[in-house]
Amino acid sequence: MTGLVLALPKGRILKELGPVLDGAGIRPDVDFSDEDSRRLRFGTDHPDLDVVRVRPFDVAAFVAHGGAQIGVCGGDVLMEYETDQIYAPLDLRIGACRVSVAEAAETAGRDDPSRWSRVSVATKYPNIARRHFAARGIQAEVVHLNGAMELAPSLGLARVIVDLVQTGSTLKANGLVETEVIAPVSSRLIVNRTALKTRPEEIAAWVARFREGLSCIA
Repeated sequence: MTGLVLALPKGRILKELGPVLDGAGIRPDVDFSDEDSRRLRFGTDHPDLDVVRVRPFDVAAFVAHGGAQIGVCGGDVLMEYETDQIYAPLDLRIGACRVSVAEAAETAGRDDPSRWSRVSVATKYPNIARRHFAARGIQAEVVHLNGAMELAPSLGLARVIVDLVQTGSTLKANGLVETEVIAPVSSRLIVNRTALKTRPEEIAAWVARFREGLSCIA
């Protein structure tokens, strides 16, 4: 049987994850947090565990389809990437932010959103946006963007945006205000459900290691 693969997200979360990985006893053969490196797969000091470094949104896909058996991804990704192939047993309490609705400060509060029948939304979270507004009886006309959502209202692409918000400084710098929080977000340890059934002892051991890693930094 081959070893396990741990999928980790590039960027800010990977840096925040460092102390947890240290506490879990996971040490790479080279520094996989080096953003200048083009290498994507890394060995560790555990011969039965490799790490792959991928885009945050791709972690869920790698785990859901079995390319990796365990991974770390944000709650926003899990909300967007709905699948019954992923189990999220542990909140890692890092990467805290929120998925929110925001709009131009000059239009916010001018009318009652509960009276909207439809609204144009710029977002990289089309499923979250549609579900959120559908629950309020509003049809969301989604403009799917992968970045620079904050430009959409001023350029007439959309009335509102749905995006991750941490401090709100980017919204403010672009003339937007946060009008509603859809959900708080933090990073989760996720596992492939098939692997959980076929390799329960290995998966359980790594979940326990991550839990121990969290206790070391608490």
